[in-house]
Amino acid sequence: MRARRPTPLAPAIDANAEELPLDDDALDAAMAILTLHHWRDPTAGLLELRRVARGPVVVLTFDIDVLADYWMIRDYLPEALADDRQRFPTIDTITGILGHASVEPVAIPADCKDGFFEAHYARPEAYLDSSLRAAQSVWPRLPDGVEQRALTALADDLASGAWDARHGHLRTQPAYDGGLRLVCSR
Repeated sequence: MRARRPTPLAPAIDANAEELPLDDDALDAAMAILTLHHWRDPTAGLLELRRVARGPVVVLTFDIDVLADYWMIRDYLPEALADDRQRFPTIDTITGILGHASVEPVAIPADCKDGFFEAHYARPEAYLDSSLRAAQSVWPRLPDGVEQRALTALADDLASGAWDARHGHLRTQPAYDGGLRLVCSR
């Protein structure tokens, strides 16, 4: 991805969030978008963002307690929740580390083009597409057999109308609170 960036953009640095090769207060601002759950040590990474930014630190992440009620996790992939609880720092943890932070819910639009997991809340058939799943980090972390079990159950529920009986209202809901949160620390 770094190699494909247009040349007039600021350089992209190859580094770990926990050890940024930048001086204290080197940046006007720092931002992390849907990435904390991939960091080896989210606390250290957040402290690094705070260290290198003289201005705001902005984090887009998920409130795992809200995410726990997402139909795909609740009905088909409960195994993902235990892993997510270990990977995602709580919103209180993030705000405590960054300090002076506001937290805003970010509604997910029904026609969201991003490929993150909850972006398909109103389009359940999308999960049956292997290319979509290949771009989502949750699937490779599942125990053996869980992905196929979940997809078979989802496909069966879509074919029988059971999914629509339970969640069909989501198909016309213009936006959804899937736990996406914007944390802004000044």
